[in-house]
Amino acid sequence: MTNRKIQYWVIPPKSNSEFVACMENVLDTYSQPYDECFPVLCMDEQPVQLLKETRVPIAATKCHARRVDYEYERAGTACIFMFTEPLSGWRQATARPQRTKVDWALEMGRLLETRYAKAEKVILVSDNLNTHTMGAFYEAFPADKARELVRRLDFRFTPKHGSWLNISENELSSMTRQCLKGRRIGDIKKLRKEINAWSVDSNAKQRGVDWQFTINDARGKLKSLYPKFME
Repeated sequence: MTNRKIQYWVIPPKSNSEFVACMENVLDTYSQPYDECFPVLCMDEQPVQLLKETRVPIAATKCHARRVDYEYERAGTACIFMFTEPLSGWRQATARPQRTKVDWALEMGRLLETRYAKAEKVILVSDNLNTHTMGAFYEAFPADKARELVRRLDFRFTPKHGSWLNISENELSSMTRQCLKGRRIGDIKKLRKEINAWSVDSNAKQRGVDWQFTINDARGKLKSLYPKFME
């Protein structure tokens, strides 16, 4: 039998009006100039496995790389929340033990009351996960506060199978490669310390995102996604 490699990919649907509508809404959002009163904030999240060492690693020397035992101990899971402003070059990674509606709402509420306290409305780009809802705020806060926070958000959901449109997904990928890949982190306290250090270092470099894919590009290069109709 011939072994064939399989490459996993996000394959978008063909001729899908809902996909197109969400895609163009996000692309239109990315085309707008920076406005501190209406900042564009992208968010995404990913689970991580916490792993403890069972033996103390041997420090690196001039002759040998750092040596880590093959054996490890599973220490549960955590969830990393990534928030980024594409135009200002700001990002922040946080971690919580879970990724429930309440966890997400608490993270969003903290940002709205600190970094975005003076913003009139935050334009939020995220996937349409069932935890990313207005109702989540009502599970995390009293009704009056929940309504106050919800009124300051403008949701712009990426389409299903269109996660490539979320800039925070790229930030998560960069953080994973630069900060977490090949490492064992055994508790959430250390995880928070490491990803915060990555965020601070990245922000110090002020790397913004030059998003160049426009609605016109989509209509030309992804025309198979657009419904065909008789004029």
